[in-house]
Amino acid sequence: MRLDASGKVSLDHIYTAPDPRAYFQALRPLGYRVPQLAKPYFEKLIKEYRETERTAVPRVLDIGCSYGINAALLKYDLTMDELYARYDGTGPATRAGLLERDRDLSRSRSPAHGLRFTGLDASTSALAYAREAGFLDDTVHADLEAGDPTPEQRDVLAGTDLVISTGCVGYVTERTLTRVVRAQDGRLPWMAHFVLRMFPFGPVEDALAELGYRTIRVDEVFKQRRFAGPEERRGVLDSMAAAGVDARGLEEDGWLHAQLYLSRPKDR
Repeated sequence: MRLDASGKVSLDHIYTAPDPRAYFQALRPLGYRVPQLAKPYFEKLIKEYRETERTAVPRVLDIGCSYGINAALLKYDLTMDELYARYDGTGPATRAGLLERDRDLSRSRSPAHGLRFTGLDASTSALAYAREAGFLDDTVHADLEAGDPTPEQRDVLAGTDLVISTGCVGYVTERTLTRVVRAQDGRLPWMAHFVLRMFPFGPVEDALAELGYRTIRVDEVFKQRRFAGPEERRGVLDSMAAAGVDARGLEEDGWLHAQLYLSRPKDR
């Protein structure tokens, strides 16, 4: 088991496969569930944005979108259990077969309300699958930690209404979020980020405040997934202890937990 610098097990391989089967088959035994828990909060925020801003078809940017999981849940009212069953290895044996089945799903399940999803990720294969399947409408393959978006990427990012994420903050920092906001030419998209408790959100909150945001943290905590084994548990708990984060009753019991941060323009 290889751990990253934070103490978490490295699962990089599941984000670079040509289709989502490795992703879901690796995460299912760990009970990965945060996109499902996030879904009603995202739905509520999108509804409020649609009504407040009078925007019929909001444009949502999912940072760290991988195979378009949040888009599939929100656009087509799928559940994580349905996705786990869909990619459990008993369906079509080829990427082409999986894509054709997913395109049929995209065509048959029209969203009750219009949504356009853009995915930002460092995995070309995950982005390509999600776009070809119809889960994502646009994609940006970029590492905005390392540098500004290109003019072409900036054009895709421009016009974003809402920015969401379910687990990438900690690996993605205020650098990425600042660059996303600056691509909007003065507009401030609403944001909702589910962030593992082991990662501090303070630097992101401070950077967003300088851009004109106010941020609130939802009191509830959300199970992300079980630890992959005792080595990961020890690594994460050691990291949390070093950062002064109390893991009693939460991570100590065997699950990674996330908190939700909502950021809006100060006048909203």
